[in-house]
Formats: sequence, C-alpha cells, structure tokens
Amino acid sequence: MDRESGGGLLYLEVARFAESVYRMLDWGQPAGLTPPLIAAVAAARQLAGWTALDAGRHDDAQRHFVAGERAALAAGNAPLVALIRYAQAKQLQHLRHNRDALATLQLTHAQLGSHSTPAAKALLWGAEAASLAALGDHQAAVKTLGKASNQFERIHKEREPDGMDFYDCGELFAQYGRVYRDMARRDRKHASEAVRWGRDAIAAFGAANVRSTVLNEVGLCSALFLADEPEQALAVGGRVLEQAQAMRSKRVIERVVNLSRDLVRHRKLPEVAEFERTVTAWAVVAA
Repeated sequence: MDRESGGGLLYLEVARFAESVYRMLDWGQPAGLTPPLIAAVAAARQLAGWTALDAGRHDDAQRHFVAGERAALAAGNAPLVALIRYAQAKQLQHLRHNRDALATLQLTHAQLGSHSTPAAKALLWGAEAASLAALGDHQAAVKTLGKASNQFERIHKEREPDGMDFYDCGELFAQYGRVYRDMARRDRKHASEAVRWGRDAIAAFGAANVRSTVLNEVGLCSALFLADEPEQALAVGGRVLEQAQAMRSKRVIERVVNLSRDLVRHRKLPEVAEFERTVTAWAVVAA
C-alpha cells in the first residue's frame, strides 16, 4: 500500500502499531528478549519512519528512525541498522542536507564490516553518489556509481538479509538518473544521459511500485527540460500530474513543484508557462 498509494495513507496506523510494540521492550532487561523480537520491533519503527518521511512528517520520521536504530543495535542486527541509516540519509537528502547524508552513509559503510553484503554496498554507494553529485563533486559521484554497479552484479537474493528485497535495478538506475540530472544542471552535455537513465529506471520498476515510477517520471520530466525537449517533457509532466492525484505522498508533491527549476529555459513557451501554473495550482490543492 505504501508503494501504491504513499505514506500519507498509512502513517497514523503504522505509527500507532510501531509505538505500541516498542513499549513491549524492557530496556532494563534486554537479555530477557530474543534478538529476533527486538529486530522485529526495530523494523516496525523503520516502516513508521519511512511512511512519515513520505508523508512529509519529518520530525516524526526522525523520532521513529532513532528508536528503530536503537532497537536494531540492541538486537545486534547490523544489516537492519544499515537499512535504517540509509532511510535517515534519504530524509537528509530530501531536506538538502547532503553533507550530513554523506557522513551518515560513509559511517554506516565503514561500520558494517563483515556484515556488509553486495546489496548493502550497492545501496549505500548509490545513495552516496547522489549526495556527492548534489554537492558538486561529479567525478567522485560517477566513480561511486561504478562501485555500486559492480556490487549490484554480485547480488544473490537468497544470500541477502531480510528487508533488502526492495533493492533492484530500478533503484540503482534511479540513482544514476539523479546523479546525471545534477550534472546536467551544471553542464547540459549530461542531459541525454539523465534522460536515458530516467527511462531505464521507469522501465525497470514493477507495476506495483507506483510511487517510485511517478518519482522517476518527475525526474525524467526534469531531464527532458534540461535536454531542451520541452514537448516531450510536457507529455511526461501531464502524465505525472494525472498519476500523482491518486497518491498521498508529500515527497511526490514536493518533487513535482521542484520541476520549476528545470523548465526555466523554456518558460517563454506558452504551453510551458501554462504547465507551471497548473503545477502550482495543483500543489496548493494537494497540500
């Protein structure tokens, strides 16, 4: 439901459940509880944090992530700690605190040690690349994407820990698209690559993963504007607005609003100016 409709539809119920099971833990006597139970509680808090992030409830998201991290550490579940910190980094990236996101990801990568798996390495390096690109270090971003791709090729799903089943080539391609869009904002010669990766990511996501598809169509719309293909961008943008109306995701709304930064060169075209007005009006209603 989270992937199909967005966190706004689920947050209150998920949070109520996560907080109630968290109170089951007696931190004075953690030895009396089995690590799998504590890890299950941590996973519930992670899900609550993720739905809160998607709903735009950032204080709540941070609170759930901290509680989940604490429980995952108590359970000795290093992969779950890494997954929660990855979610924290995604929140920091969304809020444009990319240096903090980068520090979180690098620390997590260093601490995983022998618990690190190819999927975990690819996940973390892909996210690191996005922050590096946002900070303007494009050479390091591309190099880090290459490291993520190398690890992705080594993934065996049956050997990966629980919770990593969401990570597929769509997620990896989405990071490529994000990096190349940031690069194209500085140098438009990268725009065609941003378009290609955006299309590849959309094609890779399954039909049930509606939100990720919409988010990457927003990215493709931006890339097409950067590539000076306003007609194609408007076609994609129109589809995005139609799909986004059925979702309860503040992240989607904010990403759509951010399209205005990449259509600037084409704002003089009447149809582009009209699209921007439509986006602004829709965002007010959707919020």
